[in-house]
Amino acid sequence: MDIKSVTDSLSVTDQVTSDDLLTLKNAGYGTIICNRPNGEALEQPAAESLAERAKELGLHWHWLPIKPGEFSEQEIAQFGELLNQAERNKEPVLAFCRTGTRSITLWALSQAASVPSAQLVQQASAAGYDLSGLAPRLESAYRS
Repeated sequence: MDIKSVTDSLSVTDQVTSDDLLTLKNAGYGTIICNRPNGEALEQPAAESLAERAKELGLHWHWLPIKPGEFSEQEIAQFGELLNQAERNKEPVLAFCRTGTRSITLWALSQAASVPSAQLVQQASAAGYDLSGLAPRLESAYRS
């Protein structure tokens, strides 16, 4: 895992394995959001097996699979609500997909109505992700 902090309460990473879940629990994460559909790669663990292990460890597990480049308004709102729930519970969140890009994109889109696009792009850049191509969509959401 290559965990990258986005905010005080959200980090993103690439693929998580069952063994990684204990590491995440010990690092203080309370909520795990998987944004990867099953079957994207042969070596990828199934979301169901990760969910089972996460629950054994007392982690809050959420599966919100996103196909690359396809972010519906419903999925964006659902991701935002998951972040809000974790914040109310004072639980740091780790969201993951194949590279972390879908997860950080969902985060930016879920924050776009209330945070200026330049700030979102900068925060993503500080975490190592280039969301500059998403800036027009973020700006459009901020103005609405």
